[in-house]
Amino acid sequence: MNNIWVLDDDKSIRWVFEKALEKAGLPFKTFSSTNEAINQFNHDKPSVILSDIRMPGESGLIFLSKVKEKFPNIPIIIMTAYSDLDTAVSSFKKGAFEYIAKPFDIDKVIEVIHKALEHNNKKIEYPEPENYPDIIGQAASMQEIFRFIGKLSQSNATVLINGESGSGKELVANAIHKNSNRKNMPFIAINTAAIPKDLLEAELFGFEKGSFTGANQQKKGRFEQAHEGTLFLDEIGDMPMELQTRLLRVLNDGQFYRIGGQELIKVNVRVITATHQNLQSLVSEAKFREDLFHRLNVIRLMVPPLRERLDDIPVLCQFFLNQSAMKLQTEVKTLSEEVIEFFKSLYWQGNVRQLENICHWLTVMAAGKKIQISDLPNDLKDNISGANVTNSIDWRSGLTKEIYQDLMQGKENIYSNFIQQTEKILLVQALKVSNNRKIDAAERLGIGRNTVTRKIKELSL
Repeated sequence: MNNIWVLDDDKSIRWVFEKALEKAGLPFKTFSSTNEAINQFNHDKPSVILSDIRMPGESGLIFLSKVKEKFPNIPIIIMTAYSDLDTAVSSFKKGAFEYIAKPFDIDKVIEVIHKALEHNNKKIEYPEPENYPDIIGQAASMQEIFRFIGKLSQSNATVLINGESGSGKELVANAIHKNSNRKNMPFIAINTAAIPKDLLEAELFGFEKGSFTGANQQKKGRFEQAHEGTLFLDEIGDMPMELQTRLLRVLNDGQFYRIGGQELIKVNVRVITATHQNLQSLVSEAKFREDLFHRLNVIRLMVPPLRERLDDIPVLCQFFLNQSAMKLQTEVKTLSEEVIEFFKSLYWQGNVRQLENICHWLTVMAAGKKIQISDLPNDLKDNISGANVTNSIDWRSGLTKEIYQDLMQGKENIYSNFIQQTEKILLVQALKVSNNRKIDAAERLGIGRNTVTRKIKELSL
């Protein structure tokens, strides 16, 4: 029986709950102090408890501790008009199901009660580890990535991976390594954009003791550490020009000197690089060496952004929710169909990494086992248009917002990057509709067949 107990010394609050619970068809009892409720445990036990913190006699937090000690499975929702950080933290540490600040919306509190009842009536499930492959993807664009990885399994060719930030370029690089004949040797990853220019050379090639101030001992660089294995250089487009020259020499000769060293170091390393930038544009602007570009661009893979693989969102979400539950040792949560459809309507500028962060946030913050629209963070809910959450964000306003953000952040090549993205979307959709017939796609777009062929090559479609 879903019996709800409400503890509050304010008679008007109790009256509001009585009317709301009666309307919701939920049986209830109300108490003006924790002592009354403690005595009632001799005769009855509730399904859910709502308790104020400041009341005559023992506080709601002491009551929370006592109940959790004897009845750990009863969800307790803490209410307070005196909200502060310490109280909120103490409530959750002592086992509160949810924490509500007064004044509150009674309808939302009733929603929380229903989630607590659902939580109480279901057995907590913990995920099994390793239920998923290294890379998750059911969308056609991801199947093409899997095909590339399979083709590369018997090759040592240099690979350039293109894709937006957060789309999973390092996962693809790791999968190439794990399915190659180097799989038992090291996979070393380094983000060249995250390391200051003055330190990057030492990080890659190592140094000898005394070669510069602070070099108190010899250090092997990433190339030596990756000997016989794979070195993944992420955000290669941000590598300084002088280091590009040295990288090209290593790729051609397989040998180098440590900083301050006299001994020639020989290595056998497969290099995989990745970038979210258009290297061809950087070459034309003299910001990236053309000879290095051609040396890296032996095999090129394009990792699709999340908005181009929407069918993967449900399985990706469940994977991330399972992963977060294992880390936090808590129950596995699931998304309602409404939330899944809403997620499919979003642009996901941060791609899979953004989705992963949202799923972790929901594991920590959402009260119930099944996540509803009301559980989402406010910045996501702001994208809901009207009552129908499946409405996609208007593409013009989304584009305007993204261009404005890029301009304010001082990003470069904004014009060419957006034009290239637009061309890619147009071509992909036209080819899809025309079943990959270039003449048909060209007619639908109102351009020449040769233009379609040239753009397919330029955009690596």
